[in-house]
Amino acid sequence: MKVRFGWVAILMLALGLVLASSLLKQTGWVQAASPPTGTPPGPDRYTSLTVDITLYEWWLIAWKNNNIYCALWVDHPGLPTDNELSWACDPQVYAEWKAYSLPCKAENIRDCPGYYLQNVSSKPSQKEITVKLPPPQVWVSVENCNPDPDNWCSTQPKLVLTAEEPLPNESITSIQGYAGSDAFSCQGARCEFSLEQTTSEGVSLQFWAYSTYGDSSHVFTALVRVLTQGGQTDDQRLVKRWYVDVLSTQWVGARIASCAISWDAFPPVEGLPQWLTTPEFPEQLTSSIPYAYLAGNLIAQGVVDVRACADGGLTPAGTASPCGLEAAKPAVEQWQNQFDHLIHDIALKTDVPAQLLKNLFSRESQFWPGVFRNGADVGLGQLTENGADTALLWNRAFFDDFCPLVLDKSVCENNSYSGLSEANRKLLRGALVASVDATCAQCPLGIDLSRANFSVSVFGRTLLANCEQTGKIIQNVTGQSPGRSLDYETLWKLTLVNYHAGPGCLSEAVQQAYSVATAQVPFGWDLIAQALDPACRSAIVYIEDISKPQPAFTPTPTASPR
Repeated sequence: MKVRFGWVAILMLALGLVLASSLLKQTGWVQAASPPTGTPPGPDRYTSLTVDITLYEWWLIAWKNNNIYCALWVDHPGLPTDNELSWACDPQVYAEWKAYSLPCKAENIRDCPGYYLQNVSSKPSQKEITVKLPPPQVWVSVENCNPDPDNWCSTQPKLVLTAEEPLPNESITSIQGYAGSDAFSCQGARCEFSLEQTTSEGVSLQFWAYSTYGDSSHVFTALVRVLTQGGQTDDQRLVKRWYVDVLSTQWVGARIASCAISWDAFPPVEGLPQWLTTPEFPEQLTSSIPYAYLAGNLIAQGVVDVRACADGGLTPAGTASPCGLEAAKPAVEQWQNQFDHLIHDIALKTDVPAQLLKNLFSRESQFWPGVFRNGADVGLGQLTENGADTALLWNRAFFDDFCPLVLDKSVCENNSYSGLSEANRKLLRGALVASVDATCAQCPLGIDLSRANFSVSVFGRTLLANCEQTGKIIQNVTGQSPGRSLDYETLWKLTLVNYHAGPGCLSEAVQQAYSVATAQVPFGWDLIAQALDPACRSAIVYIEDISKPQPAFTPTPTASPR
């Protein structure tokens, strides 16, 4: 089942329950009369299947005398794995095989030490395998919300938990859980709550479902915030409206703001700042910024006609001169917008704000996806080995996708990034950095655009890794979830500090700022920025550049570059 994300809010149990008479004024929830029946066991559903397979017989043979020292059957095509050989062969034979497993290059193969593998036969067989069956799910949604132009509900909304049993002939018996510390229980596969105002920090919700199969779903969580506004019109009618946020992996509804679930941080009610948004259409990302570094590269590659420029269109540093920049306007405009559709697509897939990605590429490389000024940083977002380390360590889903492209699949499946040997981690880091470096001497303009396009996804997922690491740093210092200490936009600014200057810079500044914060000088972006070490303070201008409003697009009415 596809995991979905969402907003927040809840309160007042309504369907299938005998409700307690008192309203929990602290949160607005109504307590259930019958509490949960105990700790849920969680999913426990497996079945056995018999499948047809082919068995392959292998011999381990010595080069020196062609004697067979080990024989084994394996149930997969390709060479036996090290584990299979270790299990089937004498330990000394296996050790010698590992020591001399490279192909023999001697003219007389009898002079070669060690052994070679030979596939000698195969036969059909059957194998019993254990299959894990899908568990129950519980989804969170909001109903009866008639949104006004400000996205507030003009009618009192309901929060609904809906359980789903994927197995045929089985059904959901109940949904149970806790709203804060207060228990609730609903019979059947649906549970409704009428929503009343919560605190600004919201109310935590734990919930799960029981099945006739005899097990339960996983325990799911949500953080729910409900804000209300009310007043009287000129004719003395009472007007009330509700604003609902839900942070949960089980949310079914509008897309949730990036990293909000990880941080337990509610986005601002008035809406996100421009730099943290994804516009409806990719064309809304279009820009026309006169990038001197980008223009210099396009001039150097012969894309721009600069014969009218006495200085050849370039400064001694390789950037475009004023004459060269004017001549390169159409080419610069075309180049900086060629990634917009891909940025928009990646934003929808990863939930990283599209405008943030574009602004970051603008600041880091001016959209020239090679090596920046002969430095160690490469690609549209200027990735380093330290940045690759963060991406692979803090974004497990990305590690799972990328690792098998470089290392053996079995090595990746049985390890996390931190569990790999340093040699394998170094190999992965180097491969990731190389994957985003689009420099290509044989390619048109010296750039491999297919690799540049691939790198957009890499940088999106690297930003997600940085927001995870940033959240952990905040939690370690404050002892609470990041959203309890800092607002959503500040957390993104700190994520950019982590991306640009590194976790050492961020961690030291956060610790120092938190230790001196007071009611008059609150713990926030201004205090943390002041606490940055002088060697780290380039992050302040970096963030100002990325978070400032982008100028409106003004197309250049000139001919296309040659």
